[in-house]
Amino acid sequence: MLKQPIKLTETTRFFLILASLLGASGVALGAYASHGLSAWATVKEIEYFQLAVTYQLFHAITLLAVCLLSLFITNAFLIASKIAFVLGVVLFSGSLYLYVLTGTKILGAITPIGGLCLIVAWLLIALALLSHRNNTK
Repeated sequence: MLKQPIKLTETTRFFLILASLLGASGVALGAYASHGLSAWATVKEIEYFQLAVTYQLFHAITLLAVCLLSLFITNAFLIASKIAFVLGVVLFSGSLYLYVLTGTKILGAITPIGGLCLIVAWLLIALALLSHRNNTK
């Protein structure tokens, strides 16, 4: 018995593309951290950069998983979670990258906001699942 393919919404497609781009750029930035950064950065700066890469890659994969989950569960919490993951990665990892690359210390104030976005994104997944009710009887 053949099943119908799952239809991909434009929103989910958009976030799948973003997750893919976050993953690809995370790998590229990780390679730079391993090979190019050591020529001029301090050990502490390299650690910050690698932490940013780790968070970016981990949450790119998580965003892919949330997109897959949204193929089966549709609610506003999952859409908000996807947005929060993207914002969290951009603010958390992005501020660490910019701090290391520019030396601008004020960017350190943005990093916790990104971390908070990531925490909220995870909690929104829980809310999405808690609010979901199967339509089977």
